[in-house]
Amino acid sequence: MLPADLRAAEAQALAAVIAALGAEPKGRWTVDWRFEGLRLLPVVLRFSEALLGSAGPMGDQALKVLFPDAGASALAKRDAPDLAPLCSDLRGHMRVQSDGPSRGVLLAIGPSQTDYEDFESVCGQHLGAVVVINGALEDAAVGIGSVARQRRRGFLSQWQAAYSLIPLDGSALRRAFPGSWELYRQDTDGYRLVESFEQKPDAEQQGLALAGGDGLGVGGNLKMVDAFIEGLRS
Repeated sequence: MLPADLRAAEAQALAAVIAALGAEPKGRWTVDWRFEGLRLLPVVLRFSEALLGSAGPMGDQALKVLFPDAGASALAKRDAPDLAPLCSDLRGHMRVQSDGPSRGVLLAIGPSQTDYEDFESVCGQHLGAVVVINGALEDAAVGIGSVARQRRRGFLSQWQAAYSLIPLDGSALRRAFPGSWELYRQDTDGYRLVESFEQKPDAEQQGLALAGGDGLGVGGNLKMVDAFIEGLRS
């Protein structure tokens, strides 16, 4: 079900990541909280502390929290001194990996398209699990060219969603491993589950499910196009 608030979403994500790490201890996993105006750093720090304190698949594995740049890493160390030894940035982690592959659980925060090559290199030299929070490794500007196709078939194809919570226009999409993708419609009295999917539904599948047996209509088709464009931007 949809979480009542951000703390509930964090708890759902923690349970999903623990389950994912238990299923594939060396897997490549994603967590997405796509709330407008979300201050990600406090959420990441709480999540890191909760993951460290959890029993289960973490075991004796080391946790490294990886930020895109040294400035973000420094802010995290300032706000969470207890986590400071675990925090690093992409370039700093690459220097450590020059002595040999890294191990444990790597929690990567917000890697973007500009970090693509460095992040791919880091993951290639990491022998444990990688969990990406609110990543943006795909770029609409790269679009439909050969580079984009190569990336989608290669590095980007390795990733599975451990947890996703994506508010949409009049609906919401959620996935918590090992469950299915769930599409909710916003009604006057709250959100209602419309349909479940084995794979993440695209804009057309979402539109058809929300329209039910009545078809999309002109307005529905326009919303579908808008959702597709927005998906390229995110």
